[in-house]
Amino acid sequence: MWWMMNEGGGHYCSKKTDAICGDLCGQDSDRAFSMSRIRCMLRGLDLKTLLLLIALIPTCIFGIYVHGQKITYFLRPLWESPPKPFHEIPHYYHENVSMANLCKLHGWGIREYPRRVYDAVLFSNELDILAIRWKELYPYVTQFVLLESNSTFTGLPKPLFFSKNRDKFKFVEPRLTYGTIPGRFKSKENPFIEEAYQRVTLDHLLKIAGITDDDLLIMSDVDEIPSRHTINLLRWCDDIPPVLHLQLKNYLYSFEFLVDNNSWRASVHRYVTGKTQYAHYRQTDDILADAGWHCSFCFRYIKEFIFKMKAYSHFDRVRFSHYLNEDRVQRVICKGVDLFDMLPEEYTFKEIIGKMGPIPHSFSAVHLPSYLLENAENYKFLLPGNCMRDKTSG
Repeated sequence: MWWMMNEGGGHYCSKKTDAICGDLCGQDSDRAFSMSRIRCMLRGLDLKTLLLLIALIPTCIFGIYVHGQKITYFLRPLWESPPKPFHEIPHYYHENVSMANLCKLHGWGIREYPRRVYDAVLFSNELDILAIRWKELYPYVTQFVLLESNSTFTGLPKPLFFSKNRDKFKFVEPRLTYGTIPGRFKSKENPFIEEAYQRVTLDHLLKIAGITDDDLLIMSDVDEIPSRHTINLLRWCDDIPPVLHLQLKNYLYSFEFLVDNNSWRASVHRYVTGKTQYAHYRQTDDILADAGWHCSFCFRYIKEFIFKMKAYSHFDRVRFSHYLNEDRVQRVICKGVDLFDMLPEEYTFKEIIGKMGPIPHSFSAVHLPSYLLENAENYKFLLPGNCMRDKTSG
């Protein structure tokens, strides 16, 4: 086929050339040929199409940059299956029903005397929620155990908030085991490593507090509050599961915004020396229904919201600096939408779509912690109809 090639061994060129691509003939290098092909394609596009591409491509790139996280969360059901369902244990309670009957309704026996109860938490800055938690659990807890660090999980320095406000918690002082731990201040490290490091230290603090075999140990974050009647039930009943998760009503910002009933990380353990370790992940398939409240980001001051956004293990959700703007945070709280502009973390499209948009307002303040209602004026920011937060302190 030598007659189809030019003398220099270049590309084939038919005499019957397209008017648009006529200048391909005579090119004597691969690079020139490639450039000619690009010019050829561009000549086939009119000006309007070119302008559309010039505008569309950067817009798409910017849209992916801004909303990429939303796209990822929405498509989550395509590559991640829902976790194994819990074995949900029905929860029976009424103030006028005897403990013997309540234990029997759960399929458990009644003990001659109640177990001792230890409530252990890692503390950051949740002073108001801590007071509500400890007042709720006070009648039935043997020892309150609290560990505080001068570092956030993200490696930022922080004050010892509890130490500075310890006088506000004098009512638990005879039953309190308090410890501090110096921060490691590794700012670029995975924050879950620092969190795990502090939880291991909490195990040692529990031993100092005197926990022994078959004592009940509550493992939960400060804002995951078991109801007092739940703890009283578990300390009196025999043959309860050795590890039991607690299903909590899941609130955001206050008890006005009920997200769902699916908070599950809180757990209660019958302590076993050398085996029981403090953790905050799934540890069993058993879960007790309607066992308390989880009030996430339930703060009095705007600055407390901003502090937690930067301090907790999911700080990477603060993708843009304007997320930390005080006026924006206030608007988000009153609307009941997500602080990080994220889609719901669910495993099916039905659940994701069902939870999109603002959380519906709830006007019920029934079956909330008694101390909260007894001191409603002081804690009105946690009750329906009081979304405005103070910007001056915190």
